[in-house]
Amino acid sequence: MTETQIFEPDGRAIPFVDEGDGPVKLVLIQERDVAADVLGVVAHYLAEEAGFHVLRIGHRTDDQDVSVDARVEDALAVIDHVGLGDTWIGGHGFGGTIARAFAQSHADRVNGLALLGVEDSDIPLAPVMPVLIIQGTDDADTPFANGERLQATAPERTSVKSIDGGEHLFPMTHPIETAVVIEEYLDWD
Repeated sequence: MTETQIFEPDGRAIPFVDEGDGPVKLVLIQERDVAADVLGVVAHYLAEEAGFHVLRIGHRTDDQDVSVDARVEDALAVIDHVGLGDTWIGGHGFGGTIARAFAQSHADRVNGLALLGVEDSDIPLAPVMPVLIIQGTDDADTPFANGERLQATAPERTSVKSIDGGEHLFPMTHPIETAVVIEEYLDWD
């Protein structure tokens, strides 16, 4: 697997991993307060097996009291640093909430959203773009109903897929199943 790098715009230490160089670009933002890199195997599979270009973005090392808007700007700084123009963007849990806010602020840079374990948030879906929601069926932190509620706000362009038996860390416990759902959905883009 690819090593984590640190990008320090204006002294903000933002960890990221950039792997693959395929035509489908995907940015995944990590869940907060999770010790392990929950998205690592999913991203590696998508880069190596599906031929995607996957950029994983973590959270600042000084993660105290950082607003969602500041986290969106962190993601934008890393995306620009890596040189991605337009991309799919998504994340796991709180990372997906940041991705939703990013799509609202920078819709011209986003091809679609890939949300894993949707938080109950008042951030609406950005207009027009397609949305893939993946929910674990046994997730108590971000229950399946969260994904269904979000889908109901834009049913014509939102798909909800399930990972059977998946709890909140389903991208780590069911990485191949999660990656295959993403691959099959995004591969048409």
